[in-house]
Amino acid sequence: MCGTCGCGQPDEQVTIRKPGEEDHHEHNHEYHHEHEHERDDDKHNHHHHHHYKHDHDHTDMNHSHDHDKEHDDHKHSHDHDHDTDHTHSHEIKVEQDIMQKNDKLAERNRGYFEAKDIFTLNLVSSPGSGKTSLLERTSKELKEEIKFSVIEGDQQTMNDANRINATGAPVVQINTWNGCHLDADMINKAVKKLDVAEKSVLIIENVGNLVCPSLFDLGESKRVVIISVTEGDDKPIKYPNMFMSSNLCIINKTDLLPYVDFSVEKAKEYATRVNHHLEFIELSVKTGEGMDKWYEWLRKNK
Repeated sequence: MCGTCGCGQPDEQVTIRKPGEEDHHEHNHEYHHEHEHERDDDKHNHHHHHHYKHDHDHTDMNHSHDHDKEHDDHKHSHDHDHDTDHTHSHEIKVEQDIMQKNDKLAERNRGYFEAKDIFTLNLVSSPGSGKTSLLERTSKELKEEIKFSVIEGDQQTMNDANRINATGAPVVQINTWNGCHLDADMINKAVKKLDVAEKSVLIIENVGNLVCPSLFDLGESKRVVIISVTEGDDKPIKYPNMFMSSNLCIINKTDLLPYVDFSVEKAKEYATRVNHHLEFIELSVKTGEGMDKWYEWLRKNK
């Protein structure tokens, strides 16, 4: 289970595979409990590798039972002087521990990417904003100019990886099952499986979610948040962490502006309140309008 957002379950698996490959499970869970029972024959230790610290401070547990029992009417009187102070100081450092571990792995990823001259993008958005469509068109139109590799993140299915594979770009799919985000360890394993080429561009399509992925550094060079005009122009102030942690905001599906109640200027204003360094590109993947600006940004930053 993710100790930050609670997604997933301890016995669940993360699947990392290429299109056409058999299902292969990577276990991503480390638990460590110890149970001590007072009875000697019940002592057992479980090492599952799980960074939960439980401090139970049970003090003054005075149980005094005064039984005045008469044989016939079985009188039962309990004088409970329960000075039971059940102070459960649960110092659960889970979020801190997990984030520290993730950040260390992210730095390791970043060092590897820099050493290999791999420009890495973390694409984040809510579901249906057009991340995969953007990647498909980008890969098709720039494949002669830029060497792309793609890591797809989804809870289930190989659908997105299959779409990218059809463009000719090397791709690997991470299925998180009940997990709502990718983390640095998943990226580390996926990069090894993908064997990303030196002097290339690696694009990571994160799980569709504007909340949890904002907390997890993957070791990327830049983070790109995508919103579509069908989602509402107040997204940046409803989900500020995502916009605060991003370098570029792509406003997609601009061909639908005449049919929806969405103000591009208002969306930009809200986003700038959260992050005044944020850059913006307006485009329509469907019509191709504005894609040249996205390609120019890629060339300039890679």
